[in-house]
Amino acid sequence: MSNTLTKDHLRQLRNHIEIIPLIADVLEIIFKTHDGRFRFMCPLCRDFDTAVNTDTNLARCFRCKRNFNPIDMTMAVKRYSFVQAVRFLEPILHHVVAHAKNRNRICAKHDRRQA
Repeated sequence: MSNTLTKDHLRQLRNHIEIIPLIADVLEIIFKTHDGRFRFMCPLCRDFDTAVNTDTNLARCFRCKRNFNPIDMTMAVKRYSFVQAVRFLEPILHHVVAHAKNRNRICAKHDRRQA
């Protein structure tokens, strides 16, 4: 874990930590699936008029008119400062990156065997 918060590091936290597993599994926010759509209880207004966009990795509350990326969501739920939220998310990012590297190694090894 670095002591400096570079733009690239913050971009990785926002883009590589998937918002739905963060909401459901890590932050344990109450959620439901309605008509095949993932809805979560907004940590600010407690309403379920929410949605997630997996393409942009953002969550939205239509009642509050608030967008949440993984850092914002962590700040709201945990009542953390920006830096505290980043530090909380860093081990999760480390796990995601390590898993991706391992998966890439396995795929490359499999591809070499196929050739």
